[in-house]
Amino acid sequence: MKKVLLIGLSILLVGIAAYYAFIYFVPYSQGYRSGELIKFSNKGVIVKTWEGEISQGISGAQIFSFSVLDKEKDVIQKLKDYQGKYVKVTYVERYATFFWLGDTNYFITEVVEENSPHFNK
Repeated sequence: MKKVLLIGLSILLVGIAAYYAFIYFVPYSQGYRSGELIKFSNKGVIVKTWEGEISQGISGAQIFSFSVLDKEKDVIQKLKDYQGKYVKVTYVERYATFFWLGDTNYFITEVVEENSPHFNK
């Protein structure tokens, strides 16, 4: 009986670890988005995550919501500096997420400031 319980528990733990590894390491898609960075904040009650939004249209009708992992210190600092500016971001989309990683399935890996196509400066 103990052997069956131990084998069952081992299979369950391996299954959970495989699910986590799949969600964390296997991307669904990768790509680029650009727009005006309208929101970037560190939010949460128990677990704080970095969340932001990019407006992809003049009227703000198209909003791209994203998350940033805590380990991406350089990206977090750049997003703080680029608040209200036109940016281009590189993202990885995951199949799902966990509450301690972020609220969205889109995770920013790189950000650069760009000139807005809407306004000539």
